[in-house]
Amino acid sequence: MKRCYYEILGCQKGASIEEIKGAYRKLAKELHPDRNPGDNECEHKFKEINEAYDVLKDGDRRAAYDRFGHAAFEQGGGRGPNGFGFDFASSFTDVFDDLFGEFMGGRKARRQNRGADLRYNLEITLEEAFHGKSAQLRVNAAVPCEGCGGTGAEAGAKPEQCPACQGAGKMRAQQGFFTIERTCPHCHGSGRFVRNPCKSCRGSGHVQKERTLSVSIPAGVEEGTRIRVSGEGQAGLNGGPAGDLYIFVSVAAHPIFQRDGHNLYCRAPVSFVTAALGGQIDVPTFDGGKARITIPEGTQAGRQFRVRGKGMPVLRGGGMTGDLYVELGVETPVKLSKKQKEILRAFEKENEEGCHPETESFFAKLKEFWKTGDEA
Repeated sequence: MKRCYYEILGCQKGASIEEIKGAYRKLAKELHPDRNPGDNECEHKFKEINEAYDVLKDGDRRAAYDRFGHAAFEQGGGRGPNGFGFDFASSFTDVFDDLFGEFMGGRKARRQNRGADLRYNLEITLEEAFHGKSAQLRVNAAVPCEGCGGTGAEAGAKPEQCPACQGAGKMRAQQGFFTIERTCPHCHGSGRFVRNPCKSCRGSGHVQKERTLSVSIPAGVEEGTRIRVSGEGQAGLNGGPAGDLYIFVSVAAHPIFQRDGHNLYCRAPVSFVTAALGGQIDVPTFDGGKARITIPEGTQAGRQFRVRGKGMPVLRGGGMTGDLYVELGVETPVKLSKKQKEILRAFEKENEEGCHPETESFFAKLKEFWKTGDEA
């Protein structure tokens, strides 16, 4: 025995069409097969609510159902008297439009009329990434045709309703159980037909034009940062909104500094005398100053010195900055004179235990390793 259509949708018999539609939408989203793959019970309930909604949304069918119940649609096994009955293929199309029309119709149509987005690749220096900059970009994009005001029709003429789709912008074709909808090939989804096209734009409503845009690149941008400039893309079709311009930023390599996030790194070479006896070196910073590094006596190669607040500004960080890390490289002298070599040999003879702790530790480990190998 069939369940009451009102009971299926969870509505009272005197419910308004808005209440019926709202109840149906809620249930259809919960029970749709795409959300419940392989669930036969949900599939059955989905068909039930479609059948109930198909009847109750129609004033004549609902009146017949309220008077005769299910018997109003059971004569002849299909459509009953007075044209009442349940045509699932037709109902499914209507139901699909009601439930998903906002996405498949409205938004799709807007996407078709909206202009395409543009991409612009911009390379800047590390200094420009540190300070930020105002960039002048030359962009070639479609803009509304001035000759026709973007309508695509010759001056004095007006676009007409497309005769193929009757202004709908889309055409339907029944293929068995399903109804296939596609963009009208004659008007390309606009729903309009231009009988006398504009000579300047040949009916398209837009022309290609190079523009110069001033864009602010904020301080702290990183490699791959994407900046969106709203409405500066291709012009929309048939009066639709323009697309957006996306600027993809790349930062050129710097001869001294390397960047890792908000921090900067550089390698500073010093003589082995400075590393041994200690001293000071100055490293330039992007804020126009210098960072003075104090090198303790006996500093080894590879040691890093941290200079707080001398790194890159944090994008939208409210004035926060990263740090600068200076790695020391101890340079071995070349092209020594005879006297220098003699001094170094004398220095080597004067070495005492503990002068080269890293070397002594390494060879001690080697001896232990060889000893273990011999015992094995």
